[in-house]
Parts: sequence; structure tokens; C-alpha cells
Amino acid sequence: MISLDLNFNILTRDLSHYLENQVKVGLFGSGVGLSLVLGFSAAYTCYYLISVAKKPQLISGGKKFYQFLKEQCPVVSETYYPTFWCWESRIQTLLRPFVTAKPGVVYRNELIKAADGGQISVDWFDNDDSLFYPDPTTRPTVLLLPGLTGTSRESYILHMVQQSRDLGYRWVVLAKRAGCGPTPRTYCAANTEDLETVIDHIQKTYEAAPMMAAGVSMGGMMLANYLGRKGRKTCLKGVIVFSAGWDVFECTASLEKPLDRFLFNSYLTSCLQASVHRHRPVLEKCYDIDHVMKAKTIREFDERFTSIMFGYPTNDDYYRDASPVHKLKSVQVPMLCLNAADDVFSPSHAIPVEVVKQNPNLALLITCHGGHIGFLEGLWPRQSTYMDRVFKQFAKAVIEEGGRLKDLS
Repeated sequence: MISLDLNFNILTRDLSHYLENQVKVGLFGSGVGLSLVLGFSAAYTCYYLISVAKKPQLISGGKKFYQFLKEQCPVVSETYYPTFWCWESRIQTLLRPFVTAKPGVVYRNELIKAADGGQISVDWFDNDDSLFYPDPTTRPTVLLLPGLTGTSRESYILHMVQQSRDLGYRWVVLAKRAGCGPTPRTYCAANTEDLETVIDHIQKTYEAAPMMAAGVSMGGMMLANYLGRKGRKTCLKGVIVFSAGWDVFECTASLEKPLDRFLFNSYLTSCLQASVHRHRPVLEKCYDIDHVMKAKTIREFDERFTSIMFGYPTNDDYYRDASPVHKLKSVQVPMLCLNAADDVFSPSHAIPVEVVKQNPNLALLITCHGGHIGFLEGLWPRQSTYMDRVFKQFAKAVIEEGGRLKDLS
């Protein structure tokens, strides 16, 4: 026992002596603790610069569109540096609404009558103080379609409105249906009737003003489906799409993985159910709302509500029709699509690289990181994101240099 106590005392004495001499306490102290911090920081920096910060991949079906983007949108050739402390896809997706600023924007709301008697709500930012386009009849118009449960107050919407304001453009946000009207109806990615109505209304209101459109997530899917159906029969000069899901089967399968179901799927399902609940007195006359409210995933919600509302025989039929990948070959308007390879909403293996290569009107910009509508960059990404910069440069190029895009074939 005496020997054991002696050995223990010697050990603690030696350890205390080592700590006193090797680990200095103080701002400019040195020692093993500081060495570990510096070593970890150096290793993390090397990993970030080698594996995280990379140039995006630009893919186009035609040399003319590819060269146009290279010349007019330098951001497509620049290295994307995701915010170093939150570059992981899910973290980018979850943090974006909380860390990015929400610029103040005053909208003018308008209700447009739909063909079925319902009302479509749109929010206008007229930008009457525009220095570059003081004449409202010729002021360029940008139409924006938010995501699945998005509104004109989402941070990513407000940021793009701010970018358009700086360029002198007018902005219109399609806020989807204002109530259900006499015919119970909401919205889905496959049906573009409301979008067509809004585009026609804007074009008739400002016939001399050039117009382009931007779509985010499901809004981007709707825009791509619209262009695939209309071909050249549209007044849009160009389109940009962010974080679109190209194959709905693959998107829903990805969101049903345990972690992503917990983080995203259940929440989005509850948001969809809340929108149904707001119009329950009208909708329950035609649908089993109790059954709809028991859905646990987006797929179950679509099986019990969306596919039935829009008259599809099965949910698979709806998903097939809603997947833009099947219509991209028919797009005849210049369309740039930004996707992150780590987006769990739109998995990388489902990004239609080969399809895009077959159409000279299409271009894909793929970043290694960015998540779903994330694309955060900078030490503290409050004011601007990579997505905002891509939008601003492409919008300016389409409006001011769009004549070079008239014939991309």
C-alpha cells in the first residue's frame, strides 16, 4: 500500500510539473492547448480549402449559351466559398431563414380572377423610384415563384426583390391562391394554369416591358413544367431556377430517409396540412380531410389530397407529371438552373445533366455545397448569398443583353 501511494504521489507531482511548464494560462500563453488549437485550425482550413471551397460545374447544351454565361455572369466561374462554420447541407438549409437579413419591402397586393372563378394573389413591388427605368410602361418585370410553403416574405424572396430594386426592375411575387373560391383548389407543381394566367395578366398590363421569371424549389419546378409545355409560346425572355426537384420520385424518397424525415419531411407535411385546415369548411365537402390530417409524410399527403384534387388516377401519375425532367427537352427559352450537389431535397444523382446537354436553351450550375436554398457565404451571411449573386447577374444579363439569346440552337 505504501508503495502504491508513493507511486501515485510521484505521478501526480510529475503531471503537475508538466502542466505548469507546458500549458500557460493567458492570452499570449503557449503550450499543448494552444498547439492543439492551432493544429486543428490549420487542419480544418486545409480541409475546407481542398474539399469544401470549389468552383461550380457549369453544364450547357449549347456553346452559345455557355459562352454567354461565362461572359455576362462571372459568378459562374468563381470559387464558391460556403460559410466555413456551416457548410454542411442540412445546416445551410436550416439556418438560412434565421441568419439572413429580411430587407424591408412594401408590396401592393392584387387579386387576379382565375378561369375557374377562384382568385390568385400576387404581390407587386413597382419600384416607382427606379433611376434606370423611370417609365413604368417599359420597366423590366421579374416574376418570382416561391417554394412549397413560401410567401413573398421569405428571406430569399426579399433578397431577390432587393437585387431587382438595385437594378431598377419591377417585381411580382405569385403568392398562389387567395382562398379556394367557388371551386375547391390549391396548387401543385404539375398544374401551371394559374401561372399562365398571371403571366398573361402581367404581359397585358405592361405590353412594352420585357419580362423574365425566377422560381425557387417547387416554384422552379412549376416554371420548368410551364416552359416545357409552352415551348416558344411565352413572353418570358429568360428563366432562372433555384434548388428545383427534377424527379419527384427521387426527391420524396430522399426526404423519407430517417434524419431528413425528422428534420424536413414532417415539418413540411404539417405546413401543408395547416393550409388545408384554413379552408376546411370548403374542402371537406369534397375530400376526406380527417384522413388528410393524419398524413405523416409529403407522399402520404399527396396520395390523400393533392393527386385527388387535380384528378390523377394515382399518386404515381401525379409525380410523373410533376417531374420537370420529362419536359426539359421541350424548353425553348434560356433557362439557368442552380442546384447544390448536397441538396437532400434534390439528390445529385437525379440532377438531369445528360438531358441538359441535349438542349441548347438549358444550363446547369452545380455547386458542391449549398444545401436546399442555402448557398450561404461569408463569415456572417446576413446580407447576400451565392444564390443572390447568381440571380442578380443573370437577371441583368437577360434584360440588358437578351438579344444575344434569341437563337441558341
